[in-house]
Amino acid sequence: MLEDLKVRGRIFNIQRFSIHDGHGIRTIVFFKGCPLRCKWCCNPESQNFAPEKMKENGRIKDVGRDVTVEEVLAEVERDRAYYRRSGGGMTLSGGECFAQPRFAEALLRAAKERGISTAVETTSFPEYSVIEKCLPYIDLYMTDIKQMDDEKHRAFTGKSNQTILANIEKVVKTGANVIVRVPVVPTVNATEEDIRKIAVFAKSIGVKEMHLLPYHRIGMDKYAGLGRDYSMKDIVAPEKEHMQKLLAVVQAVGLKTQIGG
Repeated sequence: MLEDLKVRGRIFNIQRFSIHDGHGIRTIVFFKGCPLRCKWCCNPESQNFAPEKMKENGRIKDVGRDVTVEEVLAEVERDRAYYRRSGGGMTLSGGECFAQPRFAEALLRAAKERGISTAVETTSFPEYSVIEKCLPYIDLYMTDIKQMDDEKHRAFTGKSNQTILANIEKVVKTGANVIVRVPVVPTVNATEEDIRKIAVFAKSIGVKEMHLLPYHRIGMDKYAGLGRDYSMKDIVAPEKEHMQKLLAVVQAVGLKTQIGG
């Protein structure tokens, strides 16, 4: 629809030639704004909806710009040949793409109208009615489950997991292609029991695939650049041997799995 092309939203980056966040070669559109405040977030500049200043490599840069669907698609369509050859496409990430519902829906629908495969990487925290409107235009729905224990989830993300879990179950019931992704973070969820609980829940609601994403500190410098403290700077990434043990736990539950996404 032509009116979709004029819908405006706020992003902080468009990343081309990504081989993560979906199948094949992808262009990732990073939305600005997120309802969660995960303590390990590697994109802290994504959390606030308002534009910000961030110091990077000794320079101050603006983070957050308003764009139209048409402007984003012009960038996405540059790599159409790569999508066709690799089975890739466009992924909406963030931040939280569904926190800008009109923009997300218009962008997904316009991409599908142009024959571009679509994926989202979401917290599944927004209202289900928002997610539901976008589902017809989504080929792959990737969503985090960070903790099954609600109290611990609140402690590390600032929000309850109840809406998230309920929304994921509803999405699965629609027949959507869903991959559950678990950021494996020591002190948060890196035990075999934590991972087993997530895998068992995912299996029980009909999820078939679950990815384990090892914690890293790549985004730590961004916190300093934003004038914020990184409270998990003393957390060490899980060792490869431990990740293999967690992988075996997920396999034992009966889910397709891998390390990395």
